[in-house]
Amino acid sequence: MARAVHAFLLALKDLPHPRVMRVLAQSLALTLLLLGIVGGAIFFGARWALAHWKWLDGVQLDMAGVLIVIAIIAGSWLLFRAVAIVVVGLFADSIVADVEGRHYPAAAARAVDVGWRQNIHLGLASLVRLIGGNLLALPVYILLLVTGIGTPIFALLVNGLLLGRDLEAMVLARHPEHPRLDRPARWSLGLLSAASFVVPIANLLAPILGAAMAVHMLHLRNGDRTI
Repeated sequence: MARAVHAFLLALKDLPHPRVMRVLAQSLALTLLLLGIVGGAIFFGARWALAHWKWLDGVQLDMAGVLIVIAIIAGSWLLFRAVAIVVVGLFADSIVADVEGRHYPAAAARAVDVGWRQNIHLGLASLVRLIGGNLLALPVYILLLVTGIGTPIFALLVNGLLLGRDLEAMVLARHPEHPRLDRPARWSLGLLSAASFVVPIANLLAPILGAAMAVHMLHLRNGDRTI
């Protein structure tokens, strides 16, 4: 965990750099755009269905519209991490290359170029793991509802495990010769990143911050010198 905290602090220092901020703005805009498109489609589709089949009308339809908006906002908050990680996967090579170039130039010189096809594959693989992992954990989530706080804590642990794997994969795509992180280190990486998604405002930075953390953790583990 100490190594993960050190990597987290290094990643925080990377955020103000122009290229990182540019990627952050692009990925955040695309994430919000996708959520907006999906949310709008659900809203208008649901209202059309309710009106078309005459299940509701007048004031009842308006009230249903308000409830749909609330549900969409809540769903967007829950889905933000999934969409953000998929989107960041598209920009993963730029993020990793920038952090490596500034801190680990020797490692950057050995890196393998990652094309857009592989970036898309990384993003989609992350989405599949996220959905599959949380579906498998769903019975436990339901059982822990009676505890009040058990479900969010267990969800944080599960998603920390999944996110650590996703972030590690972004860096290893450029360095396939590197061994994977050990399980405690990978879990620490994922846990800190998953916790960032829970904090308002910080969750907007979490995908980029997590990617930078993964770069530092892998290269520090391999003895690469930071500058």
